[in-house]
Amino acid sequence: MIDYLIAILIFAGIYGFVALGLNIQWGLTGLINLGQVAFFAVGAYTFALLSKAGVPFLLAVGVATALSGVFGAAVAMFTPRLREDYLAIVTLGFSEFVRLVLLNEKWLAGGPDGVAGVPRPASFPGLGSETSFLVVTALALAFAFWFTRRIERYPIGRTLKAIREDEGVVTSVGKVALAYKTKAFLLGAALAGLGGAFFASYLSYISPDMFGPNVSIYVLAAVLIGAQGSSVATLLSTALVAALLEGTRLLKDYITFVDGVELAALRLMVLGLALIAIVMVRYRPGRA
Repeated sequence: MIDYLIAILIFAGIYGFVALGLNIQWGLTGLINLGQVAFFAVGAYTFALLSKAGVPFLLAVGVATALSGVFGAAVAMFTPRLREDYLAIVTLGFSEFVRLVLLNEKWLAGGPDGVAGVPRPASFPGLGSETSFLVVTALALAFAFWFTRRIERYPIGRTLKAIREDEGVVTSVGKVALAYKTKAFLLGAALAGLGGAFFASYLSYISPDMFGPNVSIYVLAAVLIGAQGSSVATLLSTALVAALLEGTRLLKDYITFVDGVELAALRLMVLGLALIAIVMVRYRPGRA
């Protein structure tokens, strides 16, 4: 049971990276990104391939984070005039493009077989592998949280919020909105890539079907539940969504009159309804 709780905390931390990145893009800047999972996948595969080639853990994590950020900046630069629904459609399409490339180009990263045997960092003396990984994840998440809080409080954060409210006003005072939106996408994608690196390292195996649109939806739901632009609320709501996703797996121990396949489908339907209800309450008229 303790190992299962540790696993839930690790997954909450991993998705916390992705949610913090989306909070920069949507929460601060107002850019709707339904393809955050693409940068998550780029980070995961980059880390997996580099670490299997013998690259040290920290260097592989750094390269995975940076490459994901480059992809994010490229998406922003190729969509300078898109906002709201149009940007959401483009980013969703980009995530599917990345997933299909990983699925079909076997020479690149194993195709549907994925990448197995991804190493973990060395354990701390006196701590088990799971606990050590939880400590490393918590330390990295604390740094990411500190970084995003600095962005919120610095002039760049105020400019991103101004773009979210009225991009025309920002442009009228001489600021280049595209440059700031590119930075927002770069930083958000880099954090998602960082989460992807930890995801690959923790599971030791990744495949394209792990990076479907549902990951972006779950993370978006977590950011929507929290206060827009708040890193604290984003992490708390991500923990709530992770608890709902992973904690409900225990239902199979109590609901024995439904077979496993039906219970899995029922679980996802209940989760979807719960997330819809939470978001509807959170954004009901007069409160958001």
